[in-house]
Order: sequence, then C-alpha cells, then structure tokens
Amino acid sequence: MPSLTELKKFLLSANKAGYAGGESKKWIKEADGSTTIPYQEGDFRMQDNYFGGEPYGGRIIVFYKDEPIWIMVYYGYVAEGIDNKNIYPILRNALKLMPEDSPLRGPQKYNEGEYTYINTWTGNADRYSGEEQILKTGEIQYKANYFGGWVDIKK
Repeated sequence: MPSLTELKKFLLSANKAGYAGGESKKWIKEADGSTTIPYQEGDFRMQDNYFGGEPYGGRIIVFYKDEPIWIMVYYGYVAEGIDNKNIYPILRNALKLMPEDSPLRGPQKYNEGEYTYINTWTGNADRYSGEEQILKTGEIQYKANYFGGWVDIKK
C-alpha cells in the first residue's frame, strides 16, 4: 500500500496527463458511450471514466500494483443558457494548477479574464468532498461536486 504522499505525487502527474492536459488522442471511447482517460506511472495506474458532454459525470480510480486503492466520483454542469465553449477551457486551465498539498481538483481560487474559478473542499486526499464553481461577475456559470478517498485498504 502506498503512502498518502506517494498517492498525492501520482495524482499530480496523472492530472497533467489527464483531462487538464487535453491530449484527447490518448482517450478511449468505450462501447457504453463513456470515455476513459488512462495513465500509468510505475506501480500506479489511473482510469478516469466519464459520461458527457453536458452535463457530465464520472469516476477516477487509482490502482496500485493492479489493486484499486483510491476513488473520486464527480458530477458537473454548465448553467442553463451559458455556452460551455467559454467554460471548459477555463476549467482545464484551473485544473492545471492543482495544489500539491491537496491534489483533488484545481486551486482554491483562479481568475481568468472576467471569470473566477472557486474550489472548496473538506478533508484530505484520503477522504474528502468538495465543490468547484466558475463565476462570471458573481453569477454561477459552472458547478461540480466531487468526493472520494481510499478504497479497499482493510483486507
């Protein structure tokens, strides 16, 4: 079983190669209509599998030596009447700034033009829940919730 520090280091690397990295040529379109973003580094392997478009939902599973050890479940959407083409590039830019001490989503706050990304969470990578939003002049444009932590560590 890896340490929490080792997991966090892997999550930072995986984030750069995953959705935030935007290298869709490595993404796998599954038969069930979902998309999987795979990443592997040493004994760690990650599968980010999601459905959507708009809205979207999915889960990230981290494996260590082919055993599942960590999960994140997430669901997000762009507010009614808002063009998602303006929102998702901002989300990707925020996710690229994932904090090293809490590598769950983006930073607590990120500004891009007239948009503000806000991420609040409780807990640590071992057990957590959080919410991220993108605001434009104080009005919610995008919102997502996420939660998870260690899985199957007591055999």
